[in-house]
Amino acid sequence: MAVDESNKAYLETSSAEHGVEMRNMSQLGGTEADEHEMRILGKTQQLNRNFRFISTLGFACTLMSTWEISLMTSFFSLLNGGTAGMIWGYFIVWIGYMLVFATMAEMASISPTSGGQYHWVSEFSSPGTQRFVSYITGWVSVLGWQVGLASLAFLVGTMIQGLLVLNNPDYVFENWHGTLLVIAVTAFCIIFNTFLAKRLPMVEGLVLIVHVLGFFAVLIPLWVLGPRGDPKEVFTEFLNLGGWDTDGLSFMVGLLAPVYTLIGADSAVHMAEEIKDASIVLPRAILTAATVNGTMGFIMTITFCFTLGSALDIINSPTGYPFIQAFYNVTQSNVGTSIMTAIIIINITSACISTVATVSRQTWSFARDGGLPFSGFISKVKPGWNIPLNSVLLTFTITALLSLINIGSVTAFHAIGSLAVNAILGTYLISFTVMVIRRFRGPLPPRRWSLGKFGLAVNLGAIAFLLVVWVFVFFPLSPNPTADAMNWSILMFGATMLFAVVYYLIIGRKTYKSPVDLIKRDE
Repeated sequence: MAVDESNKAYLETSSAEHGVEMRNMSQLGGTEADEHEMRILGKTQQLNRNFRFISTLGFACTLMSTWEISLMTSFFSLLNGGTAGMIWGYFIVWIGYMLVFATMAEMASISPTSGGQYHWVSEFSSPGTQRFVSYITGWVSVLGWQVGLASLAFLVGTMIQGLLVLNNPDYVFENWHGTLLVIAVTAFCIIFNTFLAKRLPMVEGLVLIVHVLGFFAVLIPLWVLGPRGDPKEVFTEFLNLGGWDTDGLSFMVGLLAPVYTLIGADSAVHMAEEIKDASIVLPRAILTAATVNGTMGFIMTITFCFTLGSALDIINSPTGYPFIQAFYNVTQSNVGTSIMTAIIIINITSACISTVATVSRQTWSFARDGGLPFSGFISKVKPGWNIPLNSVLLTFTITALLSLINIGSVTAFHAIGSLAVNAILGTYLISFTVMVIRRFRGPLPPRRWSLGKFGLAVNLGAIAFLLVVWVFVFFPLSPNPTADAMNWSILMFGATMLFAVVYYLIIGRKTYKSPVDLIKRDE
């Protein structure tokens, strides 16, 4: 994994021939390499390139929020797997994701565009299939990120409700309260992505510091004050509280938690057109974020499993989150528990800020290629703002509408988290598969960051990992569930894809211009 020295000609371009583009790129903060890449991708630079390596790293790390979300999703791991399942499931998924993100890093170096997966599918697929497959991938990607934001904001809202339960036993946990909190959190994030958009890179750098310091602020009290579990029990005893036929099947279903926890290092891909020197900064930031966050998450997971006491005692915590109960058991203080939980709430809110940016850029990019209804409106960039403002506001509207589901059914809203994971993993599977096929057809296009001779093995390993976890993420939490306990994500996924296909047959095939139609790549 290194910069591909064989492609030195990659950056060669004529300043005389592309003088206008270079002046525009210079005004928006880009480099000669960025101008070259935008030209061969057939795109015009519209957004400010004000992200550097540290701010891009901060963006990816805070959006992942791995150590925080590993605590928040501990209920699912403890229910299906116990402490042993939680630890080993995390480790296996982390290794698998490293193959995924390494593959994505190379693809991002080839085509650093906000479109991400649907653009790569269009570029690497065979001419006869690329347009439709790219279109479907675009819809799946937009679906995954849009519902993913709603899911993340919901976690923040319900954590706030959990603290209310802790500090006020008379508080009634109402669903509509959670909905209002989701809308409030998202509105707060919209402010950062509109009025404070120019300051976003600086904010991401600062939040990265908070993300790291917060890790130690939670970890140290657990180390110092928490009980010590027996290593043999923690590492080897699996729980099957979901009622599955075997512990192995229960463990596989419990992988939903680490799969959700570790997803997101690729989020910076959709900010590619706002990153200076993106084709080299982006792949480095992706893998650094996956390594740093993965390490912190693994340490926190092991620490939590050793200090939680009895999993059976905390899994049904009245706060809704086992980790809040574990914090209270350790500190024996509402104040201490509230402070530790507030750190997580602040960090996940910061992740929501980054997610709004990712979601809006992904949606804007797909609309720019005519893939969505009202694409002309969604893809408009307001002069002077240099951000996809309409896409940002649309993202807020969609999240607010999705949050209303929680009023009628918490179970249906929980399925949104599963839907987000399935949709995003689906885009990985499609784009990686067409990349492998492209490798067999001939050499990959020039890139500044390459997997080298390990490329094919890494790609195939990533696909194998994704195929396994993608199937189990559709499973409900227990066998033979009632309607209230079903995982409705597969129904939501199917309904959205049906709409996308119908829209394509009626309108999309006339309006969607897949990226490959515009590419003039130098090979």
